[in-house]
Amino acid sequence: MRGARESSDLLAECADLVLRHGDHLAVDRSDLTLPSGCVVAVIGPNGSGKSTLLQALAGVLHPAAGVVRVRGEHARRHARRVAFVMQSVPAPEGVPMTVNDVVTMGRYASRGWFAPLRSRDRRIVAEAMERMEIADLSRRHLCELSGGQRQRVHVAQGLAQEHDVLMLDEPLTGLDITSARTIDRLIHEEPERGVSVVFTTHDMAEAHAADHVVLMDGRVVASGAPTQVLTRENLERVYGVGALHAPRGMFLDEPHEQPVSEGRRRPLS
Repeated sequence: MRGARESSDLLAECADLVLRHGDHLAVDRSDLTLPSGCVVAVIGPNGSGKSTLLQALAGVLHPAAGVVRVRGEHARRHARRVAFVMQSVPAPEGVPMTVNDVVTMGRYASRGWFAPLRSRDRRIVAEAMERMEIADLSRRHLCELSGGQRQRVHVAQGLAQEHDVLMLDEPLTGLDITSARTIDRLIHEEPERGVSVVFTTHDMAEAHAADHVVLMDGRVVASGAPTQVLTRENLERVYGVGALHAPRGMFLDEPHEQPVSEGRRRPLS
């Protein structure tokens, strides 16, 4: 694993972690250690706790029990250094926000809402748009863009933020080829810039391409190198017998709305 070899520092440690949304148990008691400076893919069926785990690591969801530390700090304290891009970001209707406006908002976390932008801020915003290949759309209103273009705008906003961790919730789901390739390239480029990347996915090919994989099923089932985690036994345990015949690039999903319980097998749809 590239990141583990290059750095002995840990990105995150979770001990006896329990996560809830109100009365709903989303992630049962789990321990987890993530290496820094690499790409971490979090995979599992719908309802398995992938997005919830990401929220806890990003410091936006407080654990019901246990501890989450990111780079040695409680996750909420380190949240200022985490660029968190959600799966769906609703655009405010009737507000004429341009692409440049949205990406520039990424600077507010460090500059404040009313501080004037410096030349460095503008340079960072411009670079983020270039990396996401949306510089030519800078004057377009968000409501005029396709879904894939909007996703690239929100990722660019995350890039414009001062960060050492980039977290993305299903960033490649339902995108056009251009947008998917652009974001995928970014995911694998960021560690070369010293940024750890954690993203959720249903795509087995994306999980295999990561440095580290976390397999979820209402708790952390396995965590480690792709070859250690994406085994026949683990996939059968989480997805059901049909997972044994799934091609490597297939999207694995959860068709049922049943409560999560240990050992429950889920057939593929």
